[in-house]
Amino acid sequence: MRGHEGGRQSGRESGREGRRRAPLGSAELGAEPGERASLVQFSSAFCQPCRATRRILAEVADMVDGVAHIEIDAERNLDLVRSLGVEKTPTVFVLDGAGRIVRRGVGMPRKADVIAALGAAVGAGGTPAHETT
Repeated sequence: MRGHEGGRQSGRESGREGRRRAPLGSAELGAEPGERASLVQFSSAFCQPCRATRRILAEVADMVDGVAHIEIDAERNLDLVRSLGVEKTPTVFVLDGAGRIVRRGVGMPRKADVIAALGAAVGAGGTPAHETT
């Protein structure tokens, strides 16, 4: 997925591939994850790009059975924000069906990039891929 940094579009690899963490489940996310994959969005109240991101992720989640869109208020979930290294909103994580992070993006994503990342999560057969920002 591509993201924005400092107002510019960025497609850089994050270098976080080696960082392993426990899968995210309903206890951490505050909602039931999707059976096949989850699109997890960290937002804040006055974040204009978060609104557009919400629409994009909801549309993509509605296109594929077993995919959930979960929006998390970054300001109310600071422990999770810190543990995942979320520094800007919107930040989007694509999780596979087991709750493992498959992709990560910062900024408003393009719909095509979300679909591609979701394809990697659903088609990965449970094998985590790389993360991008």
